[in-house]
Amino acid sequence: MADINLGVGGANSATGGYDIANSLKLESDNGEVLTQTIGAGSRTTATYSFWFKRTELGAGMQIAGISPIGSETTRFLINSSDQLDVESGVGGDNNSLVTNRVFRDTSAWYHFVVAIDTTQATEANRVKVYVNGVQETSFSASEYPAQNTNLTIGVSGYTWSWGAYSTTQIKSSGYLAEAYYIDAQQLDPTSFGEFDEDTGIWKPIAYTGSFGSNGHYLDFSDAGDLGNNSSGVGNDFTLNNITSADQATDTPTNNFTTWNTIRLFNQGVISFKEGGTVLSNSFNGGFSAANNNIRMGKGKWYAEFEVTVSGNYLMNGNVDADYIDNSINAGFYLGSLADKTAGAGYYSSGTTGNDTIYYEGTFTSSGVTTSAGDIISVAIDCDNNKVHFAVNGSWTNSSDPATNTNGFAMTDNEQYFALASIGVRDYKANFGGYTTISISSAASDANGYGTFEYAPPSGYYALCTKNLAEYG
Repeated sequence: MADINLGVGGANSATGGYDIANSLKLESDNGEVLTQTIGAGSRTTATYSFWFKRTELGAGMQIAGISPIGSETTRFLINSSDQLDVESGVGGDNNSLVTNRVFRDTSAWYHFVVAIDTTQATEANRVKVYVNGVQETSFSASEYPAQNTNLTIGVSGYTWSWGAYSTTQIKSSGYLAEAYYIDAQQLDPTSFGEFDEDTGIWKPIAYTGSFGSNGHYLDFSDAGDLGNNSSGVGNDFTLNNITSADQATDTPTNNFTTWNTIRLFNQGVISFKEGGTVLSNSFNGGFSAANNNIRMGKGKWYAEFEVTVSGNYLMNGNVDADYIDNSINAGFYLGSLADKTAGAGYYSSGTTGNDTIYYEGTFTSSGVTTSAGDIISVAIDCDNNKVHFAVNGSWTNSSDPATNTNGFAMTDNEQYFALASIGVRDYKANFGGYTTISISSAASDANGYGTFEYAPPSGYYALCTKNLAEYG
């Protein structure tokens, strides 16, 4: 098969060196936000730095900032047009930097740095915005604070928030990692990251400087205390609608695939939530389909999907990447084409008797009948061009992916994991980095990556950038 193509815009993640183990999944539907009542600090000078991976588009989201008091605000947003908007308004002046550039890649982690020093004589130096190590200089709107302006940063008693303005307003959907606020220093991105000398990809490094009297650092490493301020300054964050289940292993140093939230069939009836792992279908009149956002060109890859209800009319499987990328067919369903480009799908149809596998336009009995809560495993072997299906850990149709026994042939092209469904409900996936599927066994692949209900078969791995660097 062809070499790996990392999907929409490239799944940017450099391996080696400093490693980030965890992130925080944020979901706007749940009103998830971390808040902290701040103490006194500098009102003119500060830096905030964080990594963020978007999972939904089309709605404005506040990722970081001081909650407005009247007309005063200092905050970082991605607006409804997917532009960055950095606001620093005081006393009725809504100073704002809005980029011309848009940020719509839901397969990639972005590193954002906002460096503030209103004492600078040159106005463009008073608020600097960096993305992946490079300063943003092209703005559709550019209003800077007046020299020596006292901003809302450092005002004792104000509220700092991560993930939203509040539980009901300007909420974010995505993954947040390495959230820093540095009080009384204007830093450039090299305090937090560097360009990898081999790949040229911007990657995180450990911050070794001071935090000031009012700084903080959230690494989300303790699932039981996700609001822990690891800076040593104290003053932990309060969790609002966030629990230990919102900790993820999808991070800037190990980027996991999720659903492709940009390219999908029946757009307008499908939406995504919960870190891009839950597909929400609002259409009952035919199959709606989606695929993951990292193409697989070689190697062996594993994912799990939950049967939502008995009689689910759910198909989980694979699909030819070229077919997806070139097709405008809004009603496709897995396994419908004799040339294998529509892949194969395990069909939890809810009819009497056993479930079926739809392949080359023909139904084949799976020998199993699924019901609500069952787990469908899909193992894609791009080295032998086969796909295998399991129900609750038992491989169907006398197949064994570990020994290349049986299974269903795929095209000799790059592949996607795929889902096709009929039914107004949510459909849950587990690609290993985060899931809302209830996990009792917490099995990982042989490299220790991913959290699954069932262990991936020997030689199969979670689809993440660390595994791609080795096998993809």
